Amino acid sequence: MEWWIWSILLFIVSFLIGIVAVLAGVGGGVLFVPIVSGFFPFHLDFVRCAGLLVALSGALAAGPELLKKGLADLRLAIPCALIASISSIIGAFLGLSLPENIVQIALGLTILFIVAVMIVAKKSEFPEVKEPDKLSSILKINGIYHEQTEGRDVNWQIHKTPVGFFMFIFVGIMAGMFGLGAGWANVPVLNLIMGAPLKVSVATSKFLLSITDTSAAWVYINQGALFPMVVIPSIIGIMLGSLIGAKLLSKTKPKAVRYVVIGLLIFTGLRAIAKGFGY
Repeated sequence: MEWWIWSILLFIVSFLIGIVAVLAGVGGGVLFVPIVSGFFPFHLDFVRCAGLLVALSGALAAGPELLKKGLADLRLAIPCALIASISSIIGAFLGLSLPENIVQIALGLTILFIVAVMIVAKKSEFPEVKEPDKLSSILKINGIYHEQTEGRDVNWQIHKTPVGFFMFIFVGIMAGMFGLGAGWANVPVLNLIMGAPLKVSVATSKFLLSITDTSAAWVYINQGALFPMVVIPSIIGIMLGSLIGAKLLSKTKPKAVRYVVIGLLIFTGLRAIAKGFGY
């Protein structure tokens, strides 16, 4: 098949991923890497680099607006980003040093783990944090944001900060190693473990991606994994698809789309494992 046909197909697939990712409330990188690596003839390094840049472009587009609205919190984001960024660099070097079949198997297992997290994890709009721990008090991680749906200001604080920071080590390694972004893991850690409100967790997670993915992406770029034939149609497709998905969001049932995404991730996870074993 001619090279330009693969680029057109990649644009179409990325466009559809962009739509589905918004409707299902997941990051595009989580869908992009397993689908493209499983069904396109590109080397996994090129796909992982593109996956990081796809997640990064979406985060950079949303980050400034989330900061303006006071939803993304810098005091919460910066220490988490520092830990995750360093870990993502380690993960990127680790992913590039391992044989492709081993990475494919590990990617498949990680995708199946993400499915388990999506099924089991329950979101909490306003977690109850009776009092902050010592570390969050020292770092002054707390804030206020305006909840438009209830017409009130929400005061929030966090706890279990050391545990949360420790979890971001693994989040960063997985983000760098597989090029998945890390939104799927950021939100449960910030919301369910550390006790940040859901909207603050989602917004801060988006801002975190712009820092974490940049660190890992530079490693792949420095190793020559930036392939314009993969990156350009992917980013354009994802961004256009996200715009359409945002417009369709009010007219669709997110739960139904979420089930489709879970089924798709299970299939692509198994496909990655099979590809790793040479099938």
